[in-house]
Amino acid sequence: MKPAQFPPIDVSLPEFSAASGLGVFLEQPLVKALAPVLVIVAIAPILHRLFRSTWAELDLAAREEQARAPGPDYQAPVALVLLAVTLTLHDYHGGRSFFDEVLREPLTRLEAAGHAYLQLAKFSSLYGFGWWALTRVLGYVALPIFVWKVLFRRTKILDFGLRPAGFTSHLGIYALCLGAVLLAMGVVARQPDFLAYYPFYKAASRSWFDFLVWEAMYFVQFFALEFYFRGFLLGVLKKRAGSMAIFAVAVPYCMIHFGKPYLEAHGAIVAGVVLGSLAARTSSIYAGFLVHITVAGLMDFLALLEVHGLPQRFWPL
Repeated sequence: MKPAQFPPIDVSLPEFSAASGLGVFLEQPLVKALAPVLVIVAIAPILHRLFRSTWAELDLAAREEQARAPGPDYQAPVALVLLAVTLTLHDYHGGRSFFDEVLREPLTRLEAAGHAYLQLAKFSSLYGFGWWALTRVLGYVALPIFVWKVLFRRTKILDFGLRPAGFTSHLGIYALCLGAVLLAMGVVARQPDFLAYYPFYKAASRSWFDFLVWEAMYFVQFFALEFYFRGFLLGVLKKRAGSMAIFAVAVPYCMIHFGKPYLEAHGAIVAGVVLGSLAARTSSIYAGFLVHITVAGLMDFLALLEVHGLPQRFWPL
């Protein structure tokens, strides 16, 4: 009996030519899976060179803080438990599905009772995203501030990255980071998953009112995000964990990007380390917030420009 004959398996990388375009090359499964990992490995020495002094200072400050501490510090455990609770609440109750299942009906009854200005038929999706943005502000800003004011009254909330001092001292590095992200956006802006995902609010192209209201909610959500991960969490954990706090916070920050385009989720790892290191160095979240909203706004703008088209009127018909 002759042995079974199996067709050869092609394990070679797809041929890349200038005509095919870098975007097509990146869409090949093997390339797409490995490329962001290799990029992270390649830039790791650069990040170490840029921030090793900052990391060393954080480690030294943490050791000195532990030496001065008269007893156990419960802030870090409380912050981590609060992180788990917050992310769980957001996942189960902070999305548009919760709005559709729980909140839409009472709003429908309210509109039927004479509050016609709600216009649920026209703006229901926008209301859903409004609920999403509101829950982020409540979970990322209001909840930790409330808990800390109750349990740790001596802590100054302004110390969680809200002081303007240090904002301008490292704008050059932020500008460099922004430039690198913009270059990456030029590569991924035409990717199918990018175009299918952005903007979140699909009716943003319907009118400038839709677009601007959506962007306002989106930007407020980013402020809450920066406060929570680069202000509150990092501010609490670095006192005990030093530089490791930056990498610890980068883990949940990456995880909240799950479900987004694959390359963006990997980019969140780098962003978490870079923005966390800069926030730790400057004790300010403002420059990182500006980088975030600049990138996010451009992503929405480019996606609309490429697929749906920019709005043609101010108010939706």
